[in-house]
Amino acid sequence: MKFSPVPRYVFRRVTDITPAFLERLGVKFLMLDLDNTIVSYSKHIPPPGVLPWAENMRSSGVSLYIVSNSKRLGRVEKFAETFNIGFIRHASKPSPKALYRAMKSSGYNANESALAGDQVYTDVLAANRAGVISIAVRPVSRFNPLLAIRYALEAPFRAACKNKMFGSSYG
Repeated sequence: MKFSPVPRYVFRRVTDITPAFLERLGVKFLMLDLDNTIVSYSKHIPPPGVLPWAENMRSSGVSLYIVSNSKRLGRVEKFAETFNIGFIRHASKPSPKALYRAMKSSGYNANESALAGDQVYTDVLAANRAGVISIAVRPVSRFNPLLAIRYALEAPFRAACKNKMFGSSYG
């Protein structure tokens, strides 16, 4: 179990992650954080482009699964239903236990799995601890001042990532 806060890859948006990129890494199972990775905390529908991106992933053979720390009853379920994918809510990341459960229930192992999320201290740590590929994405929204501070504290770890894809920036 690797305890590192440095993501393996950094992307500007979750929709910049392509099936071809994942295929080169041998990834067939992409776990996704929900809030501020796919959609902002205050929105109740996916932003434009996310549903077609998810469909493209699935049609290319990549299985998707939401692994969220959200405790908001119904929110994760609604998005999982919209995307027609499995989910775990109240995942307690950075613990890797929910990632192990998601992989087991979907029939994948760590060598063919990745997690994309917006937070280093939860998503990246959970992925690295579970032995899956960690992908950090720029937060969808920085409206919350406390989250903005957290993202600023995470900046050195994002900067330490050697694999920044598609001109990713956190400025």
